[in-house]
Amino acid sequence: MTLADELSNPDRTRDALTAAHLYYMQDLTMDAIAHELHTSRSSVSRLLSHARASGLVDIQIRSPLDAPSRLEKEILSRYKVTAHVVPVPDHASDVDRLERVALSVARILGQYFDSNMTMGVAWGSTMSAISRHVIPKQTHNSQIVQLNGAGNMRTTGIAYASEILRRFGDAFGAHVQQFPVPAFFDDPATKLALWRERNVSRLIDIQAHMDVALFGLGSPFSEVPSHVYAGGYLEEADYASLSESRVVGDVATVFFRADGSTDDIPLNLRGTGPDFTVLRRTPRRICVVSGSSKLESLRGALNAELITDLYVDEGTARALIASAS
Repeated sequence: MTLADELSNPDRTRDALTAAHLYYMQDLTMDAIAHELHTSRSSVSRLLSHARASGLVDIQIRSPLDAPSRLEKEILSRYKVTAHVVPVPDHASDVDRLERVALSVARILGQYFDSNMTMGVAWGSTMSAISRHVIPKQTHNSQIVQLNGAGNMRTTGIAYASEILRRFGDAFGAHVQQFPVPAFFDDPATKLALWRERNVSRLIDIQAHMDVALFGLGSPFSEVPSHVYAGGYLEEADYASLSESRVVGDVATVFFRADGSTDDIPLNLRGTGPDFTVLRRTPRRICVVSGSSKLESLRGALNAELITDLYVDEGTARALIASAS
């Protein structure tokens, strides 16, 4: 349900808010709430469910004793990054692991984004999964900006990227700024020329003043293929070039090595993602990772100091700490 759908039914939203306040803030039972609101207990249950699903109520569990909390403290200590470790069974597939982590991010993303803010969003498998579950939150004068182009030799990429951005825009009532350029130019000189055009430089300026950046990590080793590696964006010569440059992953199609460096990687000269200096200036940089196959990419992104907030499954968090030890 979109934000517009929620706003079109203000009576239900008001009743859900009242029921939530009575239940969570005043500790009334559902029977007592039903009596006060002159309705049934089952109706109260549905109102509370609606309050959680629509973002009126945000439930968080904090325990200093569980394994995720210990891992979060270790990651903060080692990497100076605020980690949010999502419990996922070790036997879970990478597809299920991604879905669980994405759902956890989607449910609390509204804590990071509000009115008069700009959020940059990269496209890809992880962002697509998050976008399907974002909890609606009303904002005003806010915008979502696409971080990198999505076109390739087979498609413009507009339909794929715009659908992801549209879901975020609908959830927050935000204006969407698309970036209708290829993911990679054939010639670096073409990119430099286009970057001087006023309509393109306007978008690049918006990216330079983001309040929040939301991105996953691309990895050539992931069991859930990153879209840039599986969507026809790279040719055989590109893979050879990345291997020669010892690339371990990418953020918004900007490639990096294990030490976080990006210099002298030829494909970056043709890519359309934001320079890492731009990302580092963004106050809140939320990275979402699932699957230990992305461990090398995660360590590279940490070495590049791209992350302020990390959402990661428990198994990958354990592997990160073990590799650091």
